[in-house]
Amino acid sequence: MTLAPTRRHGQAVWSDSRLLYALEEVVEVELNRHLKAAKEWMPHEYVPWSDGRNFDGVMGGEAWAPEQSKVSDVGRIALVVNLLTEDNLPSYHHEIATLFGRDGAWGTWVHRWTAEEGRHGIVMRDYLLTSRAVDPVELERFRMAHMSEGFESDNNHSMLHSIAYVAFQELATRISHRNTGHHSGDPVCDRMLARIATDENLHMVFYRNLLAKAFELAPDQTMCAVRDVVVGFRMPGHGMPGFERAAAQMAIGGIYNLRIHHDDVLQPVLRFLKVLEISGLTGDGLKAQEELGLYMGGLDTQATKFDERREAMLARRAARAAERV
Repeated sequence: MTLAPTRRHGQAVWSDSRLLYALEEVVEVELNRHLKAAKEWMPHEYVPWSDGRNFDGVMGGEAWAPEQSKVSDVGRIALVVNLLTEDNLPSYHHEIATLFGRDGAWGTWVHRWTAEEGRHGIVMRDYLLTSRAVDPVELERFRMAHMSEGFESDNNHSMLHSIAYVAFQELATRISHRNTGHHSGDPVCDRMLARIATDENLHMVFYRNLLAKAFELAPDQTMCAVRDVVVGFRMPGHGMPGFERAAAQMAIGGIYNLRIHHDDVLQPVLRFLKVLEISGLTGDGLKAQEELGLYMGGLDTQATKFDERREAMLARRAARAAERV
């Protein structure tokens, strides 16, 4: 069934419900592609179970201490942030099930995505506790505080904004996991997070391809949505306890910062979709494209300034460390 958009001032205007139906065919195509590309994997195979032992408390084991951790300081910070982000899966599922529905190809995707994301939280928590990578008491207290606050997306007012957001956010999550593994100092952690990052990349491709189809159907509306999402982008874990401080430490540590956000998250999606090259836009769409281009230029300048400050800070730290030797 073809659902034509309404028209306002000569421009096609799609409602969420009409666009939802119009995109279902491509959702089915992308779902089938995803299921063929996704490889089955078992969380328990990535956990060093032989390293495990009882903690203090009812089991009468050994209390956690920082020196027991095999991961770097910045690795511990990032692992907690990444896992707490994964922990809010029930809220994320509620958000996308409400927006996309539970029927047809959309519903199949929603449940499949949730199942795959669930593995990420399982394997990360099992690894962290078994390897004693982080303080388990602090981790659980953070989890309770974070999940008790719930989660509400900045983009739940619009299905199109939500598709645009997850196209970037899934890639941002992939990059955060991958860089955390690289900077963790533990090959076991690196391997585990690389496996998770592979899933996140497939999720990004799914949403990115949906976004490409949305540009074909509703170029002006989609451009406005992308502009809004890019300019106002926040990671889903922004509401967790101590997020700002943790994000700053992760930025300095090279896990996720302005340069990475610009070069490895925003630019790849925008380039793939040729967002700044799309022609034929009118009115608000053309204005949004111009504003997006200006914003990306400004963000690149900010990222360069951050890089300079970061390099100077790291140089001072290295000099102080050398003086203590």
